Amino acid sequence: MAAGGAVAAAPECRLLPYALHKWSSFSSTYLPENILVDKPNDQSSRWSSESNYPPQYLILKLERPAIVQNITFGKYEKTHVCNLKKFKVFGGMNEENMTELLSSGLKNDYNKETFTLKHKIDEQMFPCRFIKIVPLLSWGPSFNFSIWYVELSGIDDPDVVQPCLNWYSKYREQEAIRLCLKHFRQHNYTEAFESLQKKTKIALEHPMLTDLHDKLVLKGDFDACEELIEKAVNDGLFNQYISQQEYKPRWSQIIPKSTKGDGEDNRPGMRGGHQMVIDVQTETVYLFGGWDGTQDLADFWAYSVKENQWTCISRDTEKENGPSARSCHKMCIDIQRRQIYTLGRYLDSSVRNSKSLKSDFYRYDIDTNTWMLLSEDTAADGGPKLVFDHQMCMDSEKHMIYTFGGRILTCNGSVDDSRASEPQFSGLFAFNCQCQTWKLLREDSCNAGPEDIQSRIGHCMLFHSKNRCLYVFGGQRSKTYLNDFFSYDVDSDHVDIISDGTKKDSGMVPMTGFTQRATIDPELNEIHVLSGLSKDKEKREENVRNSFWIYDIVRNSWSCVYKNDQAAKDNPSKSLQEEEPCPRFAHQLVYDELHKVHYLFGGNPGKSCSPKMRLDDFWSLKLCRPSKDYLLRHCKYLIRKHRFEEKAQMDPLSALKYLQNDLYITVDHSDPEETKEAFRTWITPMLKELSSLTP
Repeated sequence: MAAGGAVAAAPECRLLPYALHKWSSFSSTYLPENILVDKPNDQSSRWSSESNYPPQYLILKLERPAIVQNITFGKYEKTHVCNLKKFKVFGGMNEENMTELLSSGLKNDYNKETFTLKHKIDEQMFPCRFIKIVPLLSWGPSFNFSIWYVELSGIDDPDVVQPCLNWYSKYREQEAIRLCLKHFRQHNYTEAFESLQKKTKIALEHPMLTDLHDKLVLKGDFDACEELIEKAVNDGLFNQYISQQEYKPRWSQIIPKSTKGDGEDNRPGMRGGHQMVIDVQTETVYLFGGWDGTQDLADFWAYSVKENQWTCISRDTEKENGPSARSCHKMCIDIQRRQIYTLGRYLDSSVRNSKSLKSDFYRYDIDTNTWMLLSEDTAADGGPKLVFDHQMCMDSEKHMIYTFGGRILTCNGSVDDSRASEPQFSGLFAFNCQCQTWKLLREDSCNAGPEDIQSRIGHCMLFHSKNRCLYVFGGQRSKTYLNDFFSYDVDSDHVDIISDGTKKDSGMVPMTGFTQRATIDPELNEIHVLSGLSKDKEKREENVRNSFWIYDIVRNSWSCVYKNDQAAKDNPSKSLQEEEPCPRFAHQLVYDELHKVHYLFGGNPGKSCSPKMRLDDFWSLKLCRPSKDYLLRHCKYLIRKHRFEEKAQMDPLSALKYLQNDLYITVDHSDPEETKEAFRTWITPMLKELSSLTP
């Protein structure tokens, strides 16, 4: 059997591995010690299994322990049914005891792929001697597994690895002793527990947990337990736990105050494709333009959160030296200087001509209530051509604006080049607000190089003001829906691919949508995504659905807060619209990062029976985690529940009084599950017990 693989331990050197090839748990083959080369054009240069049934795995043995940081897979020069669609990688100092380092999959193409392996525990690097690759699924479901080339990279310098090895050995020994201590205490082997702890001086847990065990299990002092929990909550010991809990969405429909005026509407009308920004300092939402189903709009509004009231700043901004009516444009706000910028718009092909295709660029000053035309045509000034469905972000600190993507509008019948009939997309541009100059940072690229980025429409782009990175997610390019996720460091001019958008993360990342909306919280290091229309635009009514996702930047993980299908809101037994907004697309979402509130307005519900219908409902969204008060109450509930169960065994009447006076008040009666548990487990049995004692 031919083999194609290599193992490298540091960027500057390669190690000659002893490669142990195991494609089942019953047989093994040792490969000769030689440097294995990458031969993407040689179909025989691969490891291949005899079947696609588990267990199948490949083990690589390094010459000496190393910190294995990355793994690279080479492939055949063409797509291949035996490529690994799903796999896992394990590592350890011996074959019998390994830790999972990676769970992922390969794209079915010819490009090498590199993955970062887990190589730290509690921020401390640990070494491996063996690397185990476990294929789980091939691209052809009934085909066997093939690995064409493997390369490991990391650190094999003994001066670095040996201290890590010493720490890892000590860590494993401590964890083994801790498990023994836990076993001894659970089985009440007091002498063995105390002897081992005294000998090793290893603490089983946080001292407060030991104190809690002593008071609750050994002494049964429930009052002291409650005092201990209350102190722990007040000292902030629950903060990390709270930060790791899942959010629960709390939608509230906003009904603004109505004002008696001159008969004009006192709130924005129905629309989609509009734009909103928020001034978090004054808690003011600004809304401009959009499409009402018949025409583009040029009205400009401000909503005061504190006053719960809309104010019309302008019925027609064009009459006040501002932008003309438009939709599918973009806005961003400079909170420090209290200025709003707007760029781009959509024009129907029937009204496009060379004059209308100029890309105008405006700035609105909030304090003076005036518009200024910064450019009649940004393309002539070195900036983007006229685009729609692009993205724009503000860097207030450096007074810069970044705009990326969007479809470039062209005149009908224009023959600029051979690609005139194909959609054209705008690249990544930066605008220096002080100098009023544009700079092209990245051109649109069809390649998949490490610094190349593909332009698109309907995507999300957010600026993280603390780590100074742009985050780009999803979108559409021609008929292709993109599900990749990358960041761009605005200071170092570097692109970092977070996720390449393959199906290996299916179910763990937001569904690819046509008009997802995203916000960012730099303080919490979170990105929030509200999806809208799914892929099939021709079946909008069946495919309009909402789901809300949270991306934890530090942990590099997605979590879904909730999903809401179109069909659910048509259920007559439950008026979903009263509890949360109906599914939609072409809506707008802004986020107040200071007060942790989202605001959503309008959009298109995607009703085929009413294609011109647009929405004008206004919602707030708060993402709620368990509070300190909630956790304190729940802990008291658990403690009193155990106290009640002990009383019920000894004195049912005393237990009943305790149930009425002490335990019942700790039950969260707004939680159906907790209330149901209370009645099922102790209230109903208690009543039965008392009835049996009654003469």
